[in-house]
Amino acid sequence: MISFLSRLFIKDRTNYNDSTVRKKYGTLTGLTGIFLNICLFAGKFIAGIVTGAISITADAFNNLSDAGSSFVTLMGFRLAYKEPDSGHPYGHGRMEYISGFIVSIMIILMGFELGKSSFERIINPKDIETGTLSIVVLTVSIVVKIYMNFYNRHYGKLLNSASMKATATDSLSDSVATSVVLISVIIARITGVSVDGYVGMAVSLFILFAGIKSVKDTIDPLLGQPPEQDFVNKIYKIANSYDQIVGIHDLVVHDYGPARRMISFHGEVPEDGNINELHEVIDRCERQIRKELGCETIIHMDPIAVNDEKVNKLKSILVKKIKDYNPDITIHDFRVVDGPNRQNVIFDAVVPIECKDKSADVEKKLGELVRELPGNCYGVIDIDRQFINFGGVNQ
Repeated sequence: MISFLSRLFIKDRTNYNDSTVRKKYGTLTGLTGIFLNICLFAGKFIAGIVTGAISITADAFNNLSDAGSSFVTLMGFRLAYKEPDSGHPYGHGRMEYISGFIVSIMIILMGFELGKSSFERIINPKDIETGTLSIVVLTVSIVVKIYMNFYNRHYGKLLNSASMKATATDSLSDSVATSVVLISVIIARITGVSVDGYVGMAVSLFILFAGIKSVKDTIDPLLGQPPEQDFVNKIYKIANSYDQIVGIHDLVVHDYGPARRMISFHGEVPEDGNINELHEVIDRCERQIRKELGCETIIHMDPIAVNDEKVNKLKSILVKKIKDYNPDITIHDFRVVDGPNRQNVIFDAVVPIECKDKSADVEKKLGELVRELPGNCYGVIDIDRQFINFGGVNQ
């Protein structure tokens, strides 16, 4: 249904990095979610009243809260694409993350409420009506929720939307919760034993677990997290497509919300190249990344020696020594400056954040390796802690 509606109402619908397209998808999925959840609430509420099953009534109000969640998601998308203003010069893109966080909190609150109602039913058990109406309503609800999970997960991944992913998690938890309720109704119908309260408690625990996981998934982008490896690989692939850019390092990604990323990195270029031609290459690379990945890009041009036989030989020897010491450490900005009594070997060493060795200890060890190079070498080393994996490009 979403795919069909997107063909009707969303122009250029596969351009998922475009802010207008993202906003329209958010509106479409949000309105669809509100409509479906209200329909499910009405059906389950009627079934709950008729059967007297607290688990079905609780599940109905869970769907009503889901309608509210879909509304929050819808508003989050719309607020996220407000134009930048004097108070928010980088835009309002993080509103999408905030809306996802609100949805997650609503999931947790609903889990608590369902747990409270279920506990009361365990203390004061009641017989429930197990007619065909409740079974049909619950079965339809499971199918609808599985569909909602599918389209929210699918478009949440395509659009990199935290709020859609949170809604997908909510829909999945609802489908499992409703399945458990359906099982309890069937058990009561076959055996005459009411496990309504116990099933409601199990459902509440599942919802709480899903809500807590969703909170983590939506709050991580607000706190700041490394960019996805796939995103980093795309940057490297674009930069590496230019022959004049021989390496990249020091990538920094500022995430102000989906489609509002700003990145910067150092692009290594031959020091003996034509400065005007190299500058044009850097400009073209910036424009290509902006067009294909939808983010503002600043590239610092970093000239290095690529045709100096002595420098290349020393670097090759040192790289091998470093790999023997720690294969995860890479180096960049490699230079050799001749002094009156020694050669200064200058470079930055990139050390993975997972490395347990202290930076000072790593620097000391690399200095020892430099002194093993031929020609009375002395290391001038800067240690960078790496949060982003470039797959060895820095060497």
